[in-house]
Amino acid sequence: MDLQQDLTGEPFPYLSVVVPCYNEQEVLEELHRRVTDVCTSLGVTYEVVLVNDGSADRTWLMMTDLAARDPCLVLVNLSRNHGHQLALSAGLSVCQGHRIFILDADLQDPPELLPEMMSHMDRGAHIVYGKRGYREGESLFKRISCHVFYRLLDLLTDTPIPLDTGDFRLISRRVLDLVLAMPERHRFLRGMMSWTGFRQVGVEYQRPARFAGQTKYPFTSLLRLALDGVTAFSVKPLTLGIWFGAASGVIAVSLFVYSIVSWLFFDSPQGWASLMAAVAFFGCVQMLMLGIFGEYLGRLYEQSKGRPLFVIDRIVRGDEQSDAAP
Repeated sequence: MDLQQDLTGEPFPYLSVVVPCYNEQEVLEELHRRVTDVCTSLGVTYEVVLVNDGSADRTWLMMTDLAARDPCLVLVNLSRNHGHQLALSAGLSVCQGHRIFILDADLQDPPELLPEMMSHMDRGAHIVYGKRGYREGESLFKRISCHVFYRLLDLLTDTPIPLDTGDFRLISRRVLDLVLAMPERHRFLRGMMSWTGFRQVGVEYQRPARFAGQTKYPFTSLLRLALDGVTAFSVKPLTLGIWFGAASGVIAVSLFVYSIVSWLFFDSPQGWASLMAAVAFFGCVQMLMLGIFGEYLGRLYEQSKGRPLFVIDRIVRGDEQSDAAP
């Protein structure tokens, strides 16, 4: 088995499980039990990297208690809440495994799929993603919005991203090294992994309801994620200005012809309603395009500041604690 080694000559764990956590005190014990059972059954060396993303409940205290009993745990405590994608990025920067299993803490993505994913990677895949089937415990609005989100993302982005997939996946160290080398601040990790171009395989599953607690991805967060995905992997929204400009030109010419014909052959038009409609339409187009340009410009501004993506307050490996730089 080809394992990397640290500076002491000791081999790194073969498998890393990375789990970002935010206010997950209700699921943490069950998460630890199920992940440990699955990893133990594989018969490989492993570590479980739990990232505390500025939780306001007892999540961090429970993590440290678990780490005192389980030497396979690695805890990453962020200085504040950075959001799911950056918390996941922090965990990925710390993990040392040859293969990396990415999992959300809510257990809607079952860790029991890991053996099947490992078998696909044994056969040459570099990315094995979970493809969501029926979603239990989610409202009709949430299911429709997610369905629209993935298809709109596929339509607008230049990088093919598998439909109905989240960050639940198993990736190789080669893929991870490439992702960690990407400097962008507004991270859309599933798209970044797809961009590498390595072979991907999907494993379809039925997504159960959340084990406990509340979702950390309401509609507003999903919308922000969609904006990050589109702006990070496509300039197609910028070309909307051309199409809106062409449509506006056709409408303007049509209104001009209508006005001339009415003036020549009919009573002169009153003009107020049509004028207001035209002004409102062109104003909406202009504001929409300014908003799109603003999204891209704002991301360039934040990227230019060169601030670290995240700040790690502390790393705990088992019962060994150490401070860490970002």
